[in-house]
Parts: sequence; C-alpha cells; structure tokens
Amino acid sequence: MTVTLLTYTPQPEKTVACAAKLCYSASGVDQLYEGLTNEKASDFVQMLAEIGHESPIEHASFTFALEGVSRSLLAQITRHRLASFSVQSQRYVKESDFSFVTPPEIAADPAAHEVFLKSMERAVEDYNTLADLLQKRHEQSFLEAGLPEKEAKRKAEKKAIEDARFVLPNACATKMILTMNARSLLNFFQLRCCNRAQWEIKAVADEMLRQVCAVAPTLFAAAGPSCYHGSCSEGKMSCQKAAQVRAFYTMLHNRQTPEP
Repeated sequence: MTVTLLTYTPQPEKTVACAAKLCYSASGVDQLYEGLTNEKASDFVQMLAEIGHESPIEHASFTFALEGVSRSLLAQITRHRLASFSVQSQRYVKESDFSFVTPPEIAADPAAHEVFLKSMERAVEDYNTLADLLQKRHEQSFLEAGLPEKEAKRKAEKKAIEDARFVLPNACATKMILTMNARSLLNFFQLRCCNRAQWEIKAVADEMLRQVCAVAPTLFAAAGPSCYHGSCSEGKMSCQKAAQVRAFYTMLHNRQTPEP
C-alpha cells in the first residue's frame, strides 16, 4: 500500500482563515488575505475549531494517490460521497496477472495463506480463460461485420475483459486518485481512524492523516477518531482502548513514529 499526498490548496490554513474572516468583515479579499500572517491564520483556524464554525474549512482541499489497495477498500472509501475519485478501470485495463492484497490475519496463518494463494491462482486462470474465450467469439463477430483485423481484435479484447472481470476477487489490487476538502477529511478520519474500522482503510486513513498534519497542522490538530479529543462514539461496540488510541494519535500529530 502506498499513500501519497499529491497536491493541496496552497497555504490551506491561510485560505480557510481568509474565507472565515470575510464573513465578518467589510474589507476586500485582497486586504484580508495580505493581512494574514501564518501565525494569525493559525490562531483563526484554531478559533473556528473551538466555536464549531466548520464551513470555511471546505475551501481547503487535498488530493491523494492510493496504490496497492484492494477493491474491497474501494467499496468502503467511495461511501464517503463528499469526495472525488478516479479509479483504475477493470473495463479498460486487462488484469491478466493481477496483484492482490493479502489480509494480515490470513498471512499469519500458514494453512489459511495457502488456501488464499490457491484461490488467487484460480482467479487468474479463470479470468484469462474467460477473456480468451470471449475475445475469440467477439473478434469473429467483428470480422464478420467487416471490421479490419486490428480493430476487431482491439474491440474484442475490451468487450471480453468487461465480462471476464466478474470473477476477480475483492483482494484484487487497484489504484486511485481521490480529493477531499478538509471538512470531509475530518469526518473521514473520525470514522476510519477508529480501532473498529476495517484494517486496510484504517491504515490508509492513518497515513493520510500523518501527511496532512505535516502541511496543515492547526487545521487537523484534533483530527482522529472521536475518542482522541472526546468520548468514544461506538457505545457498546467500543474497543475499550481509549488511552492507547490517544497515545497513538498524540505521537502521530507530534510527527513521531507511533506504535501500531
């Protein structure tokens, strides 16, 4: 798994502070922006967090590249609807020898791992068999319709892998670019940094949080699961490890390497 912060709103905290100050000032935008030092912007962003004025932080956005993550993670992360996603397509990219994500619990059990690897091998074989069978049939149809051989082959492959992909597992690796504004990210971190989040999306969320804290520390000063700066929101489903969770995210925010 690789998480990379590709780009973000320049001077995100200054942008947020300017947007917030505009709500209460008769001054022009240029005047407001020029009068904001980094220290003043940080103080203003902190005040916004204290009073719960969250809409101005939507003006700062962050774009990440995720690689080596599973299609299972894709199904979860796209539930965060206030975000933009561009995902590698299985309709256009042939998965003839796909890479896959192995859950740690499976990797730790030799017998389970063997079953898992055999399942991946069968999926590759079945995918390639289906793709070949369908491509031959589609290519013949396109040739009979009068298409040149090269074009018939290209269109047949695309049409074949569109259906062959149905045998691919959730473990199949994918890559994507996603963009969220800061307000959506805070919600994402609250839900997905929680100990009860699925292990893969939690790992992604933790790394995303680590990277945005490096460029906008005040904006994300309280970011993390609900118990980091408050009470657990999981009720009876709580992991009962609030102290350890707070210690973990305190180290992360201080740019130290936290214990997993």
